Amino acid sequence: MQIRFTKMHGLGNDFAVLDLITQRLRLDKERVQRLADRHFGIGFDQLLVVEAPTQPDMDFRYRIFNADGSEVEHCGNGARCFARFVTDKRLTGKSTIAVETAKGPIYLTLVGRDHVRVDMGKPVLSPAAVPFVADAEAHSYTLAVQSEQVEISVISMGNPHGVLVVDSVDQAPVERLGPLLESHPRFPRKANIGFMEIVNRRNIRLRVFERGAGETLACGTGACAAVVAGRLRELLDDRVKVQLPGGQLEIHWAGPGQPVVMTGPATTVFEGQIHI
Repeated sequence: MQIRFTKMHGLGNDFAVLDLITQRLRLDKERVQRLADRHFGIGFDQLLVVEAPTQPDMDFRYRIFNADGSEVEHCGNGARCFARFVTDKRLTGKSTIAVETAKGPIYLTLVGRDHVRVDMGKPVLSPAAVPFVADAEAHSYTLAVQSEQVEISVISMGNPHGVLVVDSVDQAPVERLGPLLESHPRFPRKANIGFMEIVNRRNIRLRVFERGAGETLACGTGACAAVVAGRLRELLDDRVKVQLPGGQLEIHWAGPGQPVVMTGPATTVFEGQIHI
């Protein structure tokens, strides 16, 4: 069986996108892992799946699988690519698209030629809902990691995030602390871990060690979580440019009770077919 796919990226965070409205394919962990292999498969950080919605007021259903085969709730860079994909494939003619995800509805708006604005929804701060083990909600928590104590903010953007403030992302211990914090016992479902350097109140630099994928060139939900963490700690303004290794996103968060809005590019790399 031949399956058509599109290779895309959002600031270097790369995806294979499958249209499973006009095609059929059964996905399981092992099949996703084979497709993700950069030597014997397509190669990607995440696999994005376009399906028909299950709810009448939604335009599409959006599913995300990490390279390790695990299905996750949300991916901001993927959401921008999703919007570009369904538009380019003429699966919709709408400029704003209502999309069903595992964490609830999101709304995607095309901005110019290749940018997409995503209403990412309201950040979740309650530890139980992230999920994160804590006695009470706080703007930051102290975690014991081997022989050191790490201060971390905890936010869900539909998927769990921990955010550390560092002096320099270039010197940050991403390779060492990323895996330890990702699977820390206080994150029962693991977490994406962001290392944030504050340049000034409107600009940050960020590296993210993603759950199930390792460090990626960009993480949209991670950028949102970092800005929320910085705002809660009164370190950032409401509009922030986030410089990731793969490029720049703009994040706007007016504050508690308001949705986080992310704007950034989505790029098609190539089209292909693979034998399953």
